Amino acid sequence: MSTYLEHPLLKPHTVEKRLFQMDLAASALKSSSLIVVPTGLGKTVIALMVLLARLDKGRVLFLAPTKPLVEQHAAFLRRVLKDEGEVTMMTGEMMPEKRKAAWEAARITVSTPQVIENDLLSRRIDLEDISLIIFDEAHRAVGNYAYVYIAERYAREGTNPLVLGITASPGSEKEKIAEICTNLSIENIQTRSEKDSDVAPFVHSKQIEWVKLTVPKELLDIRTAIEEVLRDRIDDLNRLGISPVKIDPRATKKELLGLQAMLMSSAKRQANQATFKGISILAEVLKLYHAIELAETQGTEALLKYFQRLQGEAISRSGSKASRRIMEDSKFRQAMQALEDLQVEHPKPAMVRKILTEQIEAKPESRIMVFTNYRDTASALIRFLKEDPKIKAVRFVGQSSRADDEGLSQKKQAEILQRFRAGEYNVLIATSVGEEGIDIPATDMVLFYEPVPSEIRSIQRKGRTGRARSGRVVVLMARGTRDEAYYWISDRKEKTMNKQMRTLSGQASQSPSSSSKDFLPRQLEITEDNPERQNRKGQESLVDWTEAYEERDKIYVDPRERGMARLLEGRGLEVTLKNLEVGDYVVSDRVAIERKTAQDFVASIIDPERNLFRQIADLARSYERPVLILEGRDLYSRQVSASSIQGALTSVAVDYGVPIIPTEDQEDTASVITMLAARERRAGHEPKLHGHKTARTLKEQQEYLISAIPSVGPSVARKLLRHFGSIEKVIAASKEELQEVDMVGPKIAERIRELVGVEYKG
Repeated sequence: MSTYLEHPLLKPHTVEKRLFQMDLAASALKSSSLIVVPTGLGKTVIALMVLLARLDKGRVLFLAPTKPLVEQHAAFLRRVLKDEGEVTMMTGEMMPEKRKAAWEAARITVSTPQVIENDLLSRRIDLEDISLIIFDEAHRAVGNYAYVYIAERYAREGTNPLVLGITASPGSEKEKIAEICTNLSIENIQTRSEKDSDVAPFVHSKQIEWVKLTVPKELLDIRTAIEEVLRDRIDDLNRLGISPVKIDPRATKKELLGLQAMLMSSAKRQANQATFKGISILAEVLKLYHAIELAETQGTEALLKYFQRLQGEAISRSGSKASRRIMEDSKFRQAMQALEDLQVEHPKPAMVRKILTEQIEAKPESRIMVFTNYRDTASALIRFLKEDPKIKAVRFVGQSSRADDEGLSQKKQAEILQRFRAGEYNVLIATSVGEEGIDIPATDMVLFYEPVPSEIRSIQRKGRTGRARSGRVVVLMARGTRDEAYYWISDRKEKTMNKQMRTLSGQASQSPSSSSKDFLPRQLEITEDNPERQNRKGQESLVDWTEAYEERDKIYVDPRERGMARLLEGRGLEVTLKNLEVGDYVVSDRVAIERKTAQDFVASIIDPERNLFRQIADLARSYERPVLILEGRDLYSRQVSASSIQGALTSVAVDYGVPIIPTEDQEDTASVITMLAARERRAGHEPKLHGHKTARTLKEQQEYLISAIPSVGPSVARKLLRHFGSIEKVIAASKEELQEVDMVGPKIAERIRELVGVEYKG
């Protein structure tokens, strides 16, 4: 009997045959399924088997959340299929018209979900003849993630739909698993663990170690000082009486974020001074909480960098008011001074070096991943580990950049991974970007710089080792800190998840019991009750929707408003995504809409880049009936005077003649836009794009360029340009000359000189 899969479309001797994978694939072909299998046990091979079985029924769409994962899956399919040309890869880098042509020609399309969502909303593609959609990392199918929209469209459009969701960790919360299943129209859950008899032969041993460390008293004293400031702010919150229960100073970050969401929602419904003050104080609380976490679990350098960042925000005119108030607190300033004078270090960096050195000396060809939650810690570790010539470490972070921390492009990420595989680097120090879906089969050890309270992230981290050979997992924990709490939270959640998945896998393979009916999506009950009736119902719904589609009101929506585009389509509008030079929505040849949340409106008054009045002027000049939708009630929650905001509103309505329609929230906004579209269609007006943005004046371009420097806002930029006369002279000025300008102190001057004078290390 062959030990490899045999299929007319497969190259011989390329894919090893494993019975548990075949069993899971067979189950997935019977109904839309969620397959939960530990990392490294061939989820992609299971997807391949289902894909091969469905190709004769139509085309296949394989979705993965990131471009590197898309490239990885496409490369695998091309490697094992006889005809590589059957596989097409689509990412945002491909031009829309090329994507449309590629989609029409492909039998197997591998893509990021954002690209597919964009092309569906732009009506470049449809899902009618797709016989299978594979959702990799299916645990992402919650909230507003693109998977949810694509699955909903597929259920509506597909003539013979089948969904396969694959993940190593759907989460421990019953409600979240239910949401994933509902969102993807999952009818069946199948799972395997490393302990199952048919899986065990393919599992490599994974040694898990916990290293407990003692944080120096001096650093804990700094933590205690920050906690005193935190307790003061919590007391201020409790005195406001804005929370239904008294807030405990030991509240978790999750609880604080929940309170923040509640307050923000309350502010939108009914603005009052206490709520806005509470939101402001809570912003301070979250910053202080973060400082405490860094002091306990990260190290002195990471905490010092954070203090410097808070200080930079405090002195910047466009910076955080919360940071400013924290920096004005005498207790906090004393904690900052104590940190600067500190002569001891957090024990974690030294322990990392010790563990890495021992691993490399024992096994010189080792590949090691170090995970940390924070970029500052990753950077600090890189500098610290340079002292050991055996350790060739590289930082692996995401794409986003900030003033003092440049991200990595996907091309650079791929290059680093290749050099890591080749041995040019033997240690990869990664943030969360390294947790999910990286193809590094030969990692010998994973080191957690800190535990994480998420079972999904913990499983993903541990799954980076023990794939192709035995592996080692080391978790650092600082005694008496949230490290220990996070570890036990994650451990408990992981055990709960495994128990849930075993239970649900058994339920989904039988007639649903009362408990499974309460849990699994509603369509499972209908399908098992009467499959023919369910099929007829689906066909009738599709016919009804198709007929309605022909009569739908049309609208152009800017791609930046993708979330609203989904809502509008759900309300029956025929949405086309289009880059709009003027406005956010074009309803007809005469009506265009600019939508701003209350906070956006205030920000666009003071931000020269977002210049409210230029946007409104372009709208009024280009369309006969322009409209501004102002969404939300928290218009006066920022540090902008009420008279300035009222003056801007008056100018929009009177000077530019643009009516302002207030709305409560996104749903309310969608209702207003839908009504406008219906009115325009009844009046015989079809959507038509026209108008162009007004170009910035030279003066505005100069101000914008200087204001883009960190800590330099529009006001300071204007003062600098008036003083020196040109951008060239501002850049050439010395630190002392810069400080001659009003509002420019030593720190701003230093930031300017650092930006223009430090060598570029690209």
